[in-house]
Amino acid sequence: MTTLITGVSGTVGSRFARRMLDRHEPFRVLVRTEEQATRWWDAGVEVLFGDLRDPGVAERAVERVSAVVHIAAAFRGVPDAEAWAVNRDATIALAEAAAKEGVGRFVLTSTTLTYGPGRGRPNVEDDELRPSGAYPESKREAELALRAMPDLGLRIVRLAFVYGEGDPHLKNSLRWAARWPAHQRLHLVHHADASQGLYLALHTEGIDGGVYNIADDAPVTAWELHAVNGERYPVSNDQELADPWEGIASTARARRDLGYRPIYPTLYTAIAAGAL
Repeated sequence: MTTLITGVSGTVGSRFARRMLDRHEPFRVLVRTEEQATRWWDAGVEVLFGDLRDPGVAERAVERVSAVVHIAAAFRGVPDAEAWAVNRDATIALAEAAAKEGVGRFVLTSTTLTYGPGRGRPNVEDDELRPSGAYPESKREAELALRAMPDLGLRIVRLAFVYGEGDPHLKNSLRWAARWPAHQRLHLVHHADASQGLYLALHTEGIDGGVYNIADDAPVTAWELHAVNGERYPVSNDQELADPWEGIASTARARRDLGYRPIYPTLYTAIAAGAL
């Protein structure tokens, strides 16, 4: 089975592609520049150049592949129009091309931000999606569009907040965590576990149409986020927290259907292992 992987220039996509390479599984990567291609050429990977927003690229990308793992996304710091063009429009175009080509399996990388406000409990995959903001809203619209496509072999993976080696996301989280109550929590997932979740979604049989939250076992508080980043929590911790479950996702379905078990079940496990 040859797999098309998009988004390999990003932190999640590059780790997932490396996982596939380590397991000697054939795949093709879609990149936009020669600089992005070099590491994959050196590893003997098939490289295709193009931008999914351009006409004809999606069709070329899915030629003679058996599966797609679509990780490419536009999020923090991009204009809203770009987020919609990449996360919704280009994703739909790729899925339509895959369906037309007869690609039997399509893994869509999404986000737990699509759940929106808290529900007084962990978010589960069948919850109504009520996001706010161009990134999660465009991801929701892509999910809905792809779920309406027959014979796509769709599997949706909703990732929690991703962090890991060489990734500034954990430090960047302080931009908003500094305004949170000290006990408000952020649900994390290490790169290694994001890759694991995508890999399991790709290879598990009999789960077409399935949606899976991928996260670790112990969300961390705003106070902890500051502490692990070597920063002092900047505001009083007597703020109220409307819903302590806001942003928290259940991984029970992924554990049951995919056999998912976090490699780094907590941020502190990753720190102890030197995986930051």
